[in-house]
Amino acid sequence: MTVDSPPADTTRLARRITPWLLFLFILGDVLGAGIYALVGELAAESGGMMWAPLMVALFMALLTAASYAELVTKYPKAGGAAIFAQRAFKRPIVSFVVGFSMLAAGVTSAAGLSIAFAGDYLATFVDVPTRLAAPVFLVLLALLNARGIKESVRSNVAMTVIEVSGLVLVIVAVAVAVGGGQGDAGRLTELPPGTGAATAILAGALLAFYSFVGFEVSANVAEEVQDVSRVYPRALFGALGVAGVVYALIGIGSALIMPPEDLSGSSSPLLDVVAATGLGFPDWAFSAIALVAVANGALLTMIMSSRLVYGMADEGLLPSVLTKVLPNRRTPWLAIVVTTVVAAALTIVGDLAMLAETVVLLLLVVFVSTNLAVLVLRKDTVDHDHFRTPRALPVLALITCAVLLSQQSLQVWLLGAGMVVLGVVLYFVTRGVRDTGRAAAGPADRSR
Repeated sequence: MTVDSPPADTTRLARRITPWLLFLFILGDVLGAGIYALVGELAAESGGMMWAPLMVALFMALLTAASYAELVTKYPKAGGAAIFAQRAFKRPIVSFVVGFSMLAAGVTSAAGLSIAFAGDYLATFVDVPTRLAAPVFLVLLALLNARGIKESVRSNVAMTVIEVSGLVLVIVAVAVAVGGGQGDAGRLTELPPGTGAATAILAGALLAFYSFVGFEVSANVAEEVQDVSRVYPRALFGALGVAGVVYALIGIGSALIMPPEDLSGSSSPLLDVVAATGLGFPDWAFSAIALVAVANGALLTMIMSSRLVYGMADEGLLPSVLTKVLPNRRTPWLAIVVTTVVAAALTIVGDLAMLAETVVLLLLVVFVSTNLAVLVLRKDTVDHDHFRTPRALPVLALITCAVLLSQQSLQVWLLGAGMVVLGVVLYFVTRGVRDTGRAAAGPADRSR
């Protein structure tokens, strides 16, 4: 059972994330660049009923989010899912695979976002080669990340406001147009030709679920949140709820103002929607908003990745040198350097389309581990109050993860498995080096 006394503050990291900063941190990561392109794909899968799979996807995300809320408030340590796996399964190799999967997904996602930032959106304003602009962009994010978590999340506040304002602009533009007599409410129940409602909603939900992924990043900054046991669940569920409302309004508004077949497959669907309202909003302005959305997602992902490396190193899953922090800033500077270098290297690889799909697969592996961990650790007690999710929710979450995993292609499975194997090799090499060092140190040190 839990008691009322708070946990001792033994962290080496600075607790500078306030409730509102955490709320905006999560909201900014969920309301990422994906929704700016997602509507066209949803229209292809679900027709005018694209709002329905968005709601189903929100429900699926909330199930796993409840598991994160319990574990983060129960064990508020940097490292997130890897720490949960280590406590639950007590197998270092399992913890490493979970942490490595999260890390690989995060760094690869940041690399992809940096390429997106340096591509057509940036070309609207300045013509710079992507292979040059992407690494420079990552270095700038690393400098902000190293300066301090408070500065980073404050930057997130500004970018989140801009990011959300673009979505609000779409909603307002549609409302004005509908109020002026435009739009067709009959489209809200239209389905793609030859597709039943259940099939269309499921297919759309599998796609829409990815727009809610991002909340798990917040688990890796738990050690820097003020009063985490009280603040974290409110910020997490609040941010997901707001994102769900915004996404539902975007889905309804898009279907009202444009035929689904016109939206289907569009690479700039929200720009098309705003143009269809006839308000005359300039194209360059939407490109600027998209750049901010991409930059915000990349910043939050790099914060997560560096804190994950720090947390895994602090638990002995990675070399301890990666726990080095700046004396005054108290940020994990070496972890930031390593994750930035890896992400920059990935931008040079070229086509990251398949890697982007693999990110999804790796995150689902992490979600399965987290939902299992909350069930295994249910009997574990701690000396402070924490959020407690009903037992049925992680069970339902596991079922949704299994459904999503079953939809991945063989090619993605093979690539994802290859990355996990690489992680396992790295784990055994790291352990071998550590064991060799202990053997050389002698019996006295081995007993420590």
